[in-house]
Amino acid sequence: MDPTPPLSRRAALAAGAAALAGGLGATAAAQAAARTPEHARSPENARKPEAVRPPEAARPPAAVAALTPQQRAGQCVIHSYPGLTPPASLMNAIEQGRTAGVIFFGENIENLTQIEGVVRSMKAAHANSPVQAPLLLMTDQEGGVVRRLPGEPVMSAKDVGASADPLQWADFTGGGAGMNLAGVGMNVNLAPVLDVYRKTGDFTDQYERSYSKSAAAVASCGTAFIRAQQDVGVAATAKHFPGLGPASASQNTDLRSVTLTTSAATLRGVDEAPYRDAVAAGVKLVMLSWAIYSALDPARPAGLSPTVVSELRDRLGYTGVTITDALEAGALQSFGTTAQRAVAAASAGMDLVLCSSRSVSQGDTAVTALSEALASGGLDGARFDAAAARVNALRTGL
Repeated sequence: MDPTPPLSRRAALAAGAAALAGGLGATAAAQAAARTPEHARSPENARKPEAVRPPEAARPPAAVAALTPQQRAGQCVIHSYPGLTPPASLMNAIEQGRTAGVIFFGENIENLTQIEGVVRSMKAAHANSPVQAPLLLMTDQEGGVVRRLPGEPVMSAKDVGASADPLQWADFTGGGAGMNLAGVGMNVNLAPVLDVYRKTGDFTDQYERSYSKSAAAVASCGTAFIRAQQDVGVAATAKHFPGLGPASASQNTDLRSVTLTTSAATLRGVDEAPYRDAVAAGVKLVMLSWAIYSALDPARPAGLSPTVVSELRDRLGYTGVTITDALEAGALQSFGTTAQRAVAAASAGMDLVLCSSRSVSQGDTAVTALSEALASGGLDGARFDAAAARVNALRTGL
């Protein structure tokens, strides 16, 4: 039996995890619990109701001319780190203004109290930075099995799409994700997935990350998730443009090169359709795929392709922040080193380079490469600074 949608997202969230589980109905609650790790369901990790913190005061950006070359380059790089304690090298990069932000993974999070303390320490270090726009502090909190924080959203995208009222549940899960992240001080969610899957068990469907085989259903659910999440002050990220829906179960860009031969007409009529609605809804970020789309650019993955970036900017009219998928992905094995990939992504028009190997040195390498490319003329300085300005506008608006 499908769960009955809650009447009020905020009221249900305020009631706590127990009330939420009761509201899902016996079947849905059992299904959700079966997919939730034991540590996430334990009482000590239950989300306590609390008011969403107000956004940090927007402060004027540091002038480009006042930044060192490394600081200038760092405005377009996201760092990551191993384990529960951020290394001194990352804290130094934050304090010195050499990074735009940090992505968090499960290995960085013991419980909500612990990660809230980590975030607080990063913000304290950042208070001394010459770049005073708030850090971008992000994670993947899609729902279902793909979530780094315990708690909402418990339902997967597939659960939402199959429910009796997908729009209400998409709104609920989007608001839940936003309030969960905001509760520990994070301000960006790398969600929702807008892939329109084709066959049961394919790449996007096997982890229940897609709302539907219907582009219209994905568009409506994705837009509801985006609006609800951004209503509570957490930026949403639509991914993976122009769409990984056609990818089979074995076509995983994290592991290997993937070429999708979907026609341009199908890509634009089906896979890109949810992004048109997301752009209209004001989505703050769009993540590009690492697949190669032979109908658009047969030589380069989407996130390294000026042609695919133009598809998003010019055909869909998107003016927000673009972000790469993981720079260490197996799909990029033939595209050089970390340094070469970072420069290629920036050259293609990507605003943020996501260094998510859980190594601070990966992010530092990307910063140095971008800095050197700017100094040598390998990167167009005006275009790079325009990208950094878009990132800065996002940061000051959170």
